[in-house]
Amino acid sequence: MGKTLLEFQSNKGDVLPAHKFSNHDVVVLKLNKADLGSPALAQGVVYRLKDSSITVAFDDIPEEGLSSPLRLEKVANEVTYRRMKDTLIQLSKGVQKGPASDLVPILFGERPPTMSKKDVKFSLFNKNLDHSQKDAISKALSSKDVFLLHGPPGTGKTTTVVEIILQEVKRGSKILACAASNIAVDNLVERLVPHRVKLVRVGHPARLLPQVLDSALDAQVLRGDNSALANDIRKEMKALNGKLLKEKHKGMRRDIQRELRALAKEERKRQQLAVSDVIKNADVVLTTLTGAVSHKLNNTDFDLVIIDEAAQALEVACWIALLKGSRCILAGDHLQLPPTIQSVEAERRGLGRTLFERLADLCGDEVKAMLTVQYRMHELIMNWSSEELYDNKITAHSSVASHTLFDLENVVKSPSTEATLLLVDIAGCDMEEKKDEEDSTYNEGEAEVAMAHAMRLVQSGVKPSDIGVITPYAAQVMLLKMLRSKEAKLKDVEISTVDGFQGREKEAIIISMVRSNAKKEVGFLSDRRRMNVAVTRARRQCCLVCDTETVSGDAFLKRLVEYFEEHGEYLSGSEYVVNQ
Repeated sequence: MGKTLLEFQSNKGDVLPAHKFSNHDVVVLKLNKADLGSPALAQGVVYRLKDSSITVAFDDIPEEGLSSPLRLEKVANEVTYRRMKDTLIQLSKGVQKGPASDLVPILFGERPPTMSKKDVKFSLFNKNLDHSQKDAISKALSSKDVFLLHGPPGTGKTTTVVEIILQEVKRGSKILACAASNIAVDNLVERLVPHRVKLVRVGHPARLLPQVLDSALDAQVLRGDNSALANDIRKEMKALNGKLLKEKHKGMRRDIQRELRALAKEERKRQQLAVSDVIKNADVVLTTLTGAVSHKLNNTDFDLVIIDEAAQALEVACWIALLKGSRCILAGDHLQLPPTIQSVEAERRGLGRTLFERLADLCGDEVKAMLTVQYRMHELIMNWSSEELYDNKITAHSSVASHTLFDLENVVKSPSTEATLLLVDIAGCDMEEKKDEEDSTYNEGEAEVAMAHAMRLVQSGVKPSDIGVITPYAAQVMLLKMLRSKEAKLKDVEISTVDGFQGREKEAIIISMVRSNAKKEVGFLSDRRRMNVAVTRARRQCCLVCDTETVSGDAFLKRLVEYFEEHGEYLSGSEYVVNQ
């Protein structure tokens, strides 16, 4: 993709010391002895992390310093904040002209949204869609300005979004499709590629999944004619630079420099043309919300802006994309987790309320549709969520309604695999919660019980990679990972926070709720959206490990515990510890 990958290893041995670098971080490279404020040799993006090395993607290799000891510094990615702030300023001035001038007053409730009066006729690309998906597509195609697609867990929201994109392309629309995260955008790209749509994925190649790199803007630019011409010009410039170094005559040097300037200007023009050729020829441009402000999309207006996972995006981030189109479709679920807001004050003053949630309250039913058939969970897992949050409107598709763990290949029927819902109660087992230095809560006894259940599943033939252990607390994640490292059979069991698992699923999910105290304090466990996400990650079995005494102090969690007691199996945590 025209980027250079450099791999950095520790000069003190093979394993890197503890660090907070993660994939996609922006980093600068400096000489190790350089002062903190000194200029960087280069800036890049973390591409790959291993125990013993960090690989970074740079636009250009630094000319010097690579033979000296170096250090990497993580830098704040201020670009995102700047882009959001610029968008707010633009909005506050009022959008009199531009593609979104009619859309803005509707999204602020100053004018009602409108729908096409006549029925929209369309033939489906995906013939397997259910009645609620077809109804949503019909409404989306009839919307003149705004449409909300509400997709509860497992209901095929992205499948429906892909069908809407294909229908709109067929109608001749130019579409900007966005989501808050790179992974959600790449997921859309993967689903669209088999349909041979003319699409381009805008974004830094180091942040994209390997399987979508062919669709990346950089890859398509490299394949274009203008890019080949730019490459020829660069070769010519290299030759001239060599000539300039040898030339002693002042006048001749001036001529060469003049020629170099002209060539550099032509090279830049060719590169810009190469980029705009690709963008112009694409029916669908895909990028993250903050990537939508890229200068590469300047002067490009869109007929339709689609935002997937809109209930996980900050409202201001959505506006970056919305200002580029005259119509919008937002897909998401405001009853799952919202974006993470670090500032308590910002959340209190409204930043935690998403555009999707605001519009769901503001708009009438004619511009909204909810998907009601889910394709992930056994109906016992689904029914709790449907009753508690979705007015009992969700039904399980026949392909999943009664599937169990022991239906899977090589899994034997055992007490551990028979239950769809399993409540493991640690009340009275002397397993109290504790706090770590960063004030995150953990529970050693409960972590052991959770991993012991994972072990029972593996011994019954469930593949470790089909099991997820999730918990709301970061300290508990660390503890669970330590326990996993001691047992080779469990190394492929995935462990994460609930927030980190949104949008994912596993055949079996074990939820460690952690809280166990005399005051019956449950903290943010009482967030209905977090528990909704946790339970609905499970396809065939959901195992809840908790202190029922503590969590039943909260009315919402008490109903969850009672639901598991009534419809599932009940075990005491002591049965796991005794049998170790």
